[in-house]
Amino acid sequence: MSVTLKQLAASLGLSPTTVSRALNGFPEVNAATRERVKKAAERANYHPNTRAKSLATGRAQAIGHVIPASTSHEIVNPIFADFIAGAGEIYSQSGYEMILRVVADDDEEHAYGDLMARGAVDGVIVHGPRTDDRRVALLAELGVPFLVHGRTSAANAPYSWLDINNQRSFRRATQFLLDFGHRRIALVNGLEAMDFAARRRAGYLEALAEAGILPDPHLMRQAPMTEPYGHRAAQEMMQLPDPPTAFMASSMIVAYGLRRGLSDMGLKLGRDVSIVTHDDELSYLPNEGDVPMFTATRSSVREAGRRAARMLLTLVTQPGSGPLTELMETSLVLGASTGPAR
Repeated sequence: MSVTLKQLAASLGLSPTTVSRALNGFPEVNAATRERVKKAAERANYHPNTRAKSLATGRAQAIGHVIPASTSHEIVNPIFADFIAGAGEIYSQSGYEMILRVVADDDEEHAYGDLMARGAVDGVIVHGPRTDDRRVALLAELGVPFLVHGRTSAANAPYSWLDINNQRSFRRATQFLLDFGHRRIALVNGLEAMDFAARRRAGYLEALAEAGILPDPHLMRQAPMTEPYGHRAAQEMMQLPDPPTAFMASSMIVAYGLRRGLSDMGLKLGRDVSIVTHDDELSYLPNEGDVPMFTATRSSVREAGRRAARMLLTLVTQPGSGPLTELMETSLVLGASTGPAR
């Protein structure tokens, strides 16, 4: 059974105003008192009334996520659900709501302005950043706390972001295949107007250059990341006069398509052809077991959602604390999909 703010304050011998300010992170309440109030609230199962909290803080107690609806956009990818699940955990714990706005691509910038003009949100998370993304400058101009999930290479001013080290990740994974003796390594990438995909291509090319291998345009593809795209890439590339002996895939979904395409041709993963993929540790598509199906560069997108939400709430509750940045490294998980070049 939960308690009211007055009951919580009485149990601590503090005024309701002090307790409210402590729970909302006001700096005039000292750190020891804030921590004492926070622990007592957890023990008492106290959950602040969102409307009352909004009136007390002058904030909307909501975070916005504007989602472009275009099917050609990389955000139309199932990883979004796990990211939102992770972020939602933190919002809920902190007494914030989540507002999702799905809009046409050409209405996206207007949607941010509308949310802020109506005072509907206290901050926003930007999804699917492109290499040259106007949204960063727009949000900076609007003066809204925001955090980018990913990065945008062309930004001229500092901004807050959380990203994985895509370039280093794909350089290391390509080097892993090179160490296995592979020299014909294909890259089946996402759309390279998206910043993450451009960085992955850069890492792949770096590893080839370090090994003295000239990149072959016939072994590099980019498209929205779907299973049929992977299937088609495998079947077409294996028909080349000098086919690849290994593939780098930008997502588990693409890797499954590659696997199906190679299987249809009677080829066995890890013996005839190798695959290394990126794995976001998706809840519905696990790459687990004593020997996982795929060798993969792994990073949890759900954990990224949690971290991004915490960072944005810091920007909201502590004005002037930004820009905040975090670069998450991936781990290389060995699976059954890789072996020496034949």
